Amino acid sequence: MKKLKNEAQLIKKAMQVGETYAQNRGYAAFSAQTSANKKVESLYRLLVQDKLVVALPPDKEDLPSMKHKLAIWIDKMLPEDHPLKATG
Repeated sequence: MKKLKNEAQLIKKAMQVGETYAQNRGYAAFSAQTSANKKVESLYRLLVQDKLVVALPPDKEDLPSMKHKLAIWIDKMLPEDHPLKATG
């Protein structure tokens, strides 16, 4: 798994956009007590369910891989001229 340029910032952006997406799909907002790891897993599973992200093989489902999938998803969603856009 090759890290993307600005991967940490892409994950943060994916979390913001993903939470809004989940709310628009009718899910309740995450509480202040929900851990970041739980949010990552929940958003990953929602995006897989909606076929916006290709699911990881069950034996490869771990937190770093889920975060990487979220980063790839948001990178594809960003316009080409966005400052976080991975260029190499």
